[in-house]
Amino acid sequence: MKIRDIIAPIEEFAPLSLQESYDNAGLIVGRLDDELQGGVLLAVDVTEEVIAEALQKQCGLIITHHPIIFHPLKRFNSASVVERCVEMAIRHNIALYACHTNLDSTRNGMSWRVGEMLGLRDMEVLQPTVEGCGFGVVGTLPTPISEIDFLSQVKRTFSVDALRHSAPLFREVKRVAICTGAGASLMREAKASGCDVYLTADLKYNDFYTPDSHFMVVDMGHFESEFCAIAILFDILSKNFINFALYKSAQSKNPVHYFV
Repeated sequence: MKIRDIIAPIEEFAPLSLQESYDNAGLIVGRLDDELQGGVLLAVDVTEEVIAEALQKQCGLIITHHPIIFHPLKRFNSASVVERCVEMAIRHNIALYACHTNLDSTRNGMSWRVGEMLGLRDMEVLQPTVEGCGFGVVGTLPTPISEIDFLSQVKRTFSVDALRHSAPLFREVKRVAICTGAGASLMREAKASGCDVYLTADLKYNDFYTPDSHFMVVDMGHFESEFCAIAILFDILSKNFINFALYKSAQSKNPVHYFV
């Protein structure tokens, strides 16, 4: 089976045309007409540990959420982790593919999955683009809960060690807006949605002032918000193929550590 055959259902679900102009989604290392050598490994990031895992599991293709190459490389001399990973992949004939902002903005993509995991109903796109696609979602919980209970649910559901959030408003949480990854740019849309909580990641100091008592903003962590990419990709591929080994990486780990 060729690489292009394997990624076809992924690109049908999340077309590359949906990726942002700054992005580098798609096949990064390898050729579309190459035959798959071994299995497929799914991860959030390409790291040296993930490539070593691919070698151990005899996988010829690694599919990640984040592209290993995001900025142009001028040399390959093992001076950085990006260079070393690309060198390792080429040396061992491992293809690298990324499904990034196209997976963020496609319908039933990243934010939708987080919403489903929290039990949200009647979800709709937070920042629509075209044909029902766009970034973020907003939906409602089946039963209103306290802010403390909501924060506890997020910690428990996504194995978050620590949550950062704006000042509590001491009111029930019913309507929840979500944007996986760095979502500070959608703060205005979150306010317009009438949400009680906006759940996202990568917020800066001043971002916690932005809600201005209209809602509570919660930073759950970038990795934690996007770990669901593995499950989404697994679902797509497992429904379409049964003739190669498909693995969820055990080495896909958060680079951010917490001292609590």
